[in-house]
Amino acid sequence: MNLYKTIIVIFCCWICSEAVAQSHTYNNKEQAKNLPKFEKRRVHFGFLIGINSNNFIVNRKNPPLENNDSLLAINPSSSTGFNLGIISDLHLSDFFNLRFTPNLAFTSRTLNYTYQTFDGPKVFQKDIESTLINLPLNLKYKSVRLNNFSAYFVGGAAYTIDLASNVKADNLSTNLSDIIVKLRRDDIVAEIGFGTEFYLQYFKFGIELKMSYGLRNILYDDGTQLSTPIDKLRSKMLLLSFTFEG
Repeated sequence: MNLYKTIIVIFCCWICSEAVAQSHTYNNKEQAKNLPKFEKRRVHFGFLIGINSNNFIVNRKNPPLENNDSLLAINPSSSTGFNLGIISDLHLSDFFNLRFTPNLAFTSRTLNYTYQTFDGPKVFQKDIESTLINLPLNLKYKSVRLNNFSAYFVGGAAYTIDLASNVKADNLSTNLSDIIVKLRRDDIVAEIGFGTEFYLQYFKFGIELKMSYGLRNILYDDGTQLSTPIDKLRSKMLLLSFTFEG
């Protein structure tokens, strides 16, 4: 799913949640509000637990290099990981908050290289594990609170550090299974997402779906058989978070 489709889907989901919440309010008596002064506080904190699906966006060199003429395709595939983080929220106005949510992500991604051989096409799979420190700064636009429910739209950017970056590793082998696909340590990503919040008796519980798109080429091309066919390699992550704010 490209960025424009993601924006449209998230916006439509937010509109639907608003309509459902308003319908619920009109059809039911007003409930007693939990945490009635929560949004009046200047700053509040919390933590998040998330499930991520991390992937690559691959752009091949065109035309292909002569020494890679047997390479038919490079297809990325995602896998599931998890995030742990903290939440710092600055209340700007009735509808806007500034959120800093540093988190640690454990994830892996795969590049599938399809080669033409005498026995037909064969796929070589290269798994790449990452441990990411994400430092997102997001602007949050929230709806009017309806009883103990609200919805919001969030967007911003994040600076990402890959603790498992292998740029300095030696690539001396010509064996495909021993070649390392090197990723740069630093990345900058754009983020957009949607969430819902439920005001409980002692804390606010939220569910957030956010998409991140890398803006930098994170491939370190050291001239190996696996890196030279790639022009640009960018990151992409879908994150489902459960937030707890007090």
